[in-house]
Amino acid sequence: MYIFGYLRASTSDQNAKRAQSTLQKFVQDRGFRIAGWYIENESGASLQRPELLRLLDDAAKGDAIIIEQIDRLSRLDEKSWFTLKEMLHGKELKVISLDLPTSHIALSPQITDEFTGSMIKAINSMMMDMLAAIARKDYQDRRRRQAEGIKKAKEGGKYRGRQADSDLHEKIYQLRVVNKLSISDTAKLTNVSDRTVIRVAKKLACDRSTG
Repeated sequence: MYIFGYLRASTSDQNAKRAQSTLQKFVQDRGFRIAGWYIENESGASLQRPELLRLLDDAAKGDAIIIEQIDRLSRLDEKSWFTLKEMLHGKELKVISLDLPTSHIALSPQITDEFTGSMIKAINSMMMDMLAAIARKDYQDRRRRQAEGIKKAKEGGKYRGRQADSDLHEKIYQLRVVNKLSISDTAKLTNVSDRTVIRVAKKLACDRSTG
């Protein structure tokens, strides 16, 4: 059985690799290793995620996927969640999620009792469905609150769209450009993606060289 790590964040301003060391330690403490990482900045509300689909294509029958939380795998609507579950089931892929203790049994000694194994699978499936539904509701609630906030701001003439975080951008500039830290180290210290570090550092360096 190969274990693949899947890491996801919603936007390029978030660091999708944030939980990588946590997942790595969790697996190593149980005597296993992660064979490969699939990392992307995509919405969990969409099934069209290049790295997730690549993982599903690369994985062989009986392999496992480890994630930090079920919402990293899915904020999907019911139809799309069913489709994803069918894709997982088609290859008999195990999903190990840190927020779902019953899923950790996949890294324990093999269960030989058929009844116990079937019961654990049933419980895992039910819990995954519940956590996926909660993740979807959280996504919908946040979108609704955001829309309500924008509408209220527009009505009050205060809406200016999404504003850049100037303090964060300045920190990125100081670490990457002034102090010459690596892209990955800067990303870790500021909790953003490598892509955001490159974009912000390049823009501010350009602005200040011509200013």
